[in-house]
Amino acid sequence: MSQSGFGDALLDPSLPVPPGLTDPQGRASPRRFAVYRNNVTVGLTEALRQSFPVVRALVGDEFFTAMAIAHLRAHPPRSPLMMFYGADMPDFLAAFPAVSHLPYLPDVARLELALRAAYHAADAAPIDPALLQSLTPEALLSTRIGFAPAVSLLRSDWPVLTIWRANTHAAPPPSDWTGQDILMTRPEFDPVPQLLPQGAAPFIAALLSGTTLGQAQDAAPPFDLTATLSLLVTGGAIAGIRAA
Repeated sequence: MSQSGFGDALLDPSLPVPPGLTDPQGRASPRRFAVYRNNVTVGLTEALRQSFPVVRALVGDEFFTAMAIAHLRAHPPRSPLMMFYGADMPDFLAAFPAVSHLPYLPDVARLELALRAAYHAADAAPIDPALLQSLTPEALLSTRIGFAPAVSLLRSDWPVLTIWRANTHAAPPPSDWTGQDILMTRPEFDPVPQLLPQGAAPFIAALLSGTTLGQAQDAAPPFDLTATLSLLVTGGAIAGIRAA
């Protein structure tokens, strides 16, 4: 049997035990394979439980376990590093009929993935804020921003940060169900999701794509540039600048 066939049988109990698996006496050993299969399923399920605690809180522990098993059979690990496992969860949730009444759930999963990615991202020393303050307005607008590896942007049609905080920090649940834009930074050791001011997300998205600060400002709707730059600086998001 091929390695992929063995892996398929390992994750799907409806498939037969791979041929050639025997005990020390040379007899077929379906029970031993079943124990191994169960251990793998339990391990991968636990990895998803640890990666998506808010998704788990929103759907309940028992339902999450069943959903995680369905996920791991549809999306087996592609890397031996468990830090990467679960990247398919948002798209899986978006297509999973049993949670269609929770349309914000995929974006909650995306937020939890962004937290994990930021935690494992490479270190980068932030720039000295005085460097930006020393630039003339013209020089500042022609600057391109180099972002720290931990930085990412999540734009959602749902109040996902409020939902996340309500399930992690005992904060109030959403009262306003409008969308939220979240900037992920890691100013020290732990990731920090920050709510962006109105209109700032298109500006940061343009900067992340490599445009100059002036071009990004022109591409964005009206927003508070000073507050947004302050948020980037205090979050340790800017690792370097260069002239266009």
